[in-house]
Amino acid sequence: MKILVINGPNINFLGIRDRNQYGSESYETLEKRLKDKAERDGVELKIFQSNHEGAMIDRIQEAYKDGTDGIVINPGAYTHYSIAIRDALESIRVPIVEVHISNIQKREEFRHVSVTAPVCTGQIAGLGLKGYELAMDYLESMHRENSSKNS
Repeated sequence: MKILVINGPNINFLGIRDRNQYGSESYETLEKRLKDKAERDGVELKIFQSNHEGAMIDRIQEAYKDGTDGIVINPGAYTHYSIAIRDALESIRVPIVEVHISNIQKREEFRHVSVTAPVCTGQIAGLGLKGYELAMDYLESMHRENSSKNS
């Protein structure tokens, strides 16, 4: 199985930016946790981070062609207004889980709406970095279910 994790703006500033919302663990810690999990689970993992909307869209479109089986995405602030990222995600025919480190429903009102969630399979919010691992677990279980149906 091949999973792609996409992180949007400012996620690379984990441990630096607003520790009350995002915790004190660094982006490098998140990457290590996900790589270790992928190795334990026998999953091929690609991690991508960009502060640029177009680069994120390019990577989503690349996933259409590169055999990606599932996507975990934290679009960051683009969650709330990027119709372009939403449209790119809608074009990909694999399970997609949107992840937010903080609970966006407990934050400023403008963060309560996700324009990307309606084209995702599901959303995990407010569980810290653990949300990424739970999203991977879900994608792996969906892949196993689909593989057994096609056998």
